[in-house]
Amino acid sequence: MKKVSYPRNKVLGGIWGLIIGDAVGVPYEFTSQEDIPNFEEIDIITPKHFRKTYSDVPFGTYSDDSAQFLCILDSYIECDGFNIDNLAKKFLAWLSDGLWAVDGYVFDVGGQTLNALAEYARGTSPRESGMCLPEGKGNGALMRTLALALIEDGDDERLVNDSHEQAMITHGNICNHVCCAFYNLIAKYLLEGMEFEESYSTAVNSLRKIYKENKKYLEEFENNILPDGIIIERGTGYVLDCLKSAFKVIRESNSYEEAIKKAIALGNDTDTTAAVVGGLAGIIYGFDNIPTRWYDQIRGKENVLELIDKISFENI
Repeated sequence: MKKVSYPRNKVLGGIWGLIIGDAVGVPYEFTSQEDIPNFEEIDIITPKHFRKTYSDVPFGTYSDDSAQFLCILDSYIECDGFNIDNLAKKFLAWLSDGLWAVDGYVFDVGGQTLNALAEYARGTSPRESGMCLPEGKGNGALMRTLALALIEDGDDERLVNDSHEQAMITHGNICNHVCCAFYNLIAKYLLEGMEFEESYSTAVNSLRKIYKENKKYLEEFENNILPDGIIIERGTGYVLDCLKSAFKVIRESNSYEEAIKKAIALGNDTDTTAAVVGGLAGIIYGFDNIPTRWYDQIRGKENVLELIDKISFENI
């Protein structure tokens, strides 16, 4: 049993917010922004005139985003803390045997993640396997990292370090590490009760202090991640675009449902953008404000609920 001091409604909002966002986004994946249905038509079941991306995947099925997110939760609870070796084994078990995948069926995997886990399977250290593509900056580590913020009680520095390490398994470039750390710090402050803008600015200040002695990471944060206007937010698989798109959607939304629909309306990597948005929106609005019609249609809930039962909430 893992004790968590954050409010139950916010933690469950983060867990289900990510999973549901992922599942709602799955049928629209790889669709250009221009070809996404009208905002009012976006739903967990696509409109009849829209051809969903995976014809053999039932509506309400979450993808690799949530499966790897659940691997992190599972590993952290099992080891009573972050353990990179245990986590890497779980990622490989997901890829090879369908661990945490709905029906054990892995229908979506990023190319960088696939190559890195193959490298790990050949005996490469999990701290080095993600360097199989040194310049790779996909969003495959960002999509799952929220699990640490939800379950890890501790100081910012430990959360930042663990965010880096979970990314290293598949995404070795430091851009990925910093994006994961930044996202998780914002989530941590949201869990503590701050509004989004305060969480954002507090995370910026905290990360600057933590990176003060690490020039390489500090320069990445200050020059390549933090500045506005360096990308056009369009929901692609590029980690920085995914992160900035999520921030844009959160700032422009007034409910969980609106945030998920706006994330999907960006097109492209819709499941991951909606998962990254959904985790934050779920914390902000709480589990109680996630549409029950979406929650009811999620497949594989029983296994997720069994995992959640291993979390003890001190703050209801």
